[in-house]
Amino acid sequence: MSKGRLAGLHGPSLLRSEAPLLGGMALTLITSLLIPEWFEAPVEAPIRSTLLFVLLFLMILWAAFSVVRHADCLAILLGEPLGTIILTIAVIGIEVTMISTVMLTGEANAALGRDTMFSVLMLVMNGLVGLTLIIGGLKHREPVFNLRGANAYLSVIIPLAILGLILPRYTTSTSDASASTLIAIFLIAMCGTLYMVFLGVQTLRHRHFFTQPADDDLDVVDDRHTPASLSNVPTHAVLLILTMIPVVLLSKKLAILMDVGVEQLGAPQALAGLVVAILVLAPEGVAAVHAALANQLQRGVNICLGSALATIGLTIPAVLIIGFVTGLPIQLGLDRLDELLLVLTLLVSTVTFASGRTSILQGAVHLVIFLTWIVLIFD
Repeated sequence: MSKGRLAGLHGPSLLRSEAPLLGGMALTLITSLLIPEWFEAPVEAPIRSTLLFVLLFLMILWAAFSVVRHADCLAILLGEPLGTIILTIAVIGIEVTMISTVMLTGEANAALGRDTMFSVLMLVMNGLVGLTLIIGGLKHREPVFNLRGANAYLSVIIPLAILGLILPRYTTSTSDASASTLIAIFLIAMCGTLYMVFLGVQTLRHRHFFTQPADDDLDVVDDRHTPASLSNVPTHAVLLILTMIPVVLLSKKLAILMDVGVEQLGAPQALAGLVVAILVLAPEGVAAVHAALANQLQRGVNICLGSALATIGLTIPAVLIIGFVTGLPIQLGLDRLDELLLVLTLLVSTVTFASGRTSILQGAVHLVIFLTWIVLIFD
């Protein structure tokens, strides 16, 4: 490792690059030691609670971007598709920890995991995919991607989504949308196994499926400049984990304010899942847009579909295990209207990623479905 690379890890440069970590730790200490009483009865001071919610939201978002920055440095050091896998795992790790914290805060929310997973799927496969395809189409007309890679993602996403988020609604072993013990164990094993098999395909046997295809007409712009703070794999791995700690601790404080706020405003319960999904996906959204601008649509596809796959493959087992530990009957089955939107999303996605090229038309269709979901949240 050259001295130039290590220079970014000393003195003022270290303080600047790791400001989210330091700020997150400082805010964690303040909220835990100096103002814990502010979270005991937030409804008595609505203005203060609102400002505190905004502060916590922004701090967690800033720290999440820092986590993704370290994941991106690891991506540069390790190459693709390992880089995108690390980014996805880091983001889903934040998602799982936030869902777990919010689920167990205040009155146990048995449907939060389901609502957050569905929110992530709608945000990623409609909002983020739509935005990425429109930006790529406007700048590069018909961006190309690796068809075999996209098909590999969808071949796993579709059965996991149907079995994990729709099947529990129709089983008769429980009277609600929860899964029986047998089905829960099956879903944990099935999701974990399929995801591990997919990772083996992505990283070992068919790694070339997930790289940008060669095209003589493709003008790829590599805008992923080497960060000044680029160091080595162990350093970024440790800093990534350390930066996630305040995210987890602050998310519990955020959950208290969010739970009270949703109740006081009379807002739909799905709004809590939307807030968590936005916090989790904002950094990946930026990365996907940058990839589209650089005509690296395959990286954008890896980010979007990889997030959707990891959300189902890792979050379903996580929330079911939480249910086993706490005795909380986890609600997995979607309502019928959400089922319709999920099936429509999966159907349109198979058409969008069927040719190896995209245009702004496919992006517009996905955005329409996304906006439909947003309207229906409040209707």
